[in-house]
Amino acid sequence: MLLRNTRRQALIATDLDRTMIYSRNAFSTTSEVPMVCVEHLEGAPLSFMTTAAALRMQSLTEPAAVIPTTTRTIKQFNRIKLPGAPWRYAITSNGGNILVDGVPDMRWRIDIDDQVRAGGTTLSEVSAELRSRIDDSWVSKFRIADHLFCYLVVKPKEVPEGFLAEWDSWCGARGWSASQQGRKIYTMPNAVCKSLAVAEVRKRLLESGELASAAKTFAAGDGALDAEMLRAADSAIRPRHGELEQLNWTSPNLTITEATGIMAGEEIVNWFIDAAPAAPAA
Repeated sequence: MLLRNTRRQALIATDLDRTMIYSRNAFSTTSEVPMVCVEHLEGAPLSFMTTAAALRMQSLTEPAAVIPTTTRTIKQFNRIKLPGAPWRYAITSNGGNILVDGVPDMRWRIDIDDQVRAGGTTLSEVSAELRSRIDDSWVSKFRIADHLFCYLVVKPKEVPEGFLAEWDSWCGARGWSASQQGRKIYTMPNAVCKSLAVAEVRKRLLESGELASAAKTFAAGDGALDAEMLRAADSAIRPRHGELEQLNWTSPNLTITEATGIMAGEEIVNWFIDAAPAAPAA
């Protein structure tokens, strides 16, 4: 937990799914690795970390302000029991919500809603257009996330050729974007952005004295929705899997893991510890 009277020497913004935590389908490892469950759904284990990653992540909260940064809704995020919690700050809904001591910051959310409205195309309009373009042959679920954006759960091999590019083009002309992460296709307003929320949290931590003035920002993520957050960090890392790997995405400040799957998550934790060592308070 980040204590208010403790000045941290780095800010770490990390995506969760397929970056820090993994479902059984995303393990991608043939060896027997000790693991701990960090999320249950309806009583069943859902997401995991290696035991080593979980233990080492707890130590990250000493030198750094760790900010879980996820596209999950608030409800979905609250299912996770991530080592190092409770968190002073967490970012959910792809940056649309900032949680402060677990409570949504309404000032931030109101500003986000105002920016989305100023873009001229509402969630209702985008959702209606999207529904007109899909059918049950390749879409399993249509979801509205925290009244901010929408996403589809799809059968990846059945998605019509060219759908994502055409839909992203329609969205791009209206201040929105579309991207695919595994079985999910997200439709997101440009105002809802992880990097903007991370910048806001950093500003608040500097103003409160909880973060040293010379502290660097480190980030990790695997999807297109993480790209701007990675680019904006002083140093960043992504796993050797996921959407950014498929896109062969890189940046001058970027490290790519050697491992894939859940072992990449452990490598990312170790990279954070090496990149953001404890230091005397400024």
